[in-house]
Amino acid sequence: MEQDIFEIISHAGDSRGYTFEALTKARKNNIEEAEKLLTKAKEELRLAHNTQTKLIQQEINGQDVKISLLMVHAQDQLMNAISENNLVEEMIEMYKVIHTK
Repeated sequence: MEQDIFEIISHAGDSRGYTFEALTKARKNNIEEAEKLLTKAKEELRLAHNTQTKLIQQEINGQDVKISLLMVHAQDQLMNAISENNLVEEMIEMYKVIHTK
């Protein structure tokens, strides 16, 4: 189970890295590269979410899923990555408008 937890943490962290790198590119008016990075960020989120879903299904099916501080941390990292990704997407849309003026 620890491997699954670390997968969530790792993919969420990679997603956050790509997300903020995309924001930096957008600020510098490199929108095409920003959008490519957002695509990578979303793929990392998808991988993390798939692992989370696997654990949820195990629990629903009666398997013992140990709730630990590490599990809470993984969930926190995933939630933050999703929220940050959504916010940065909107910020990049704002940069697109700013850079056209």
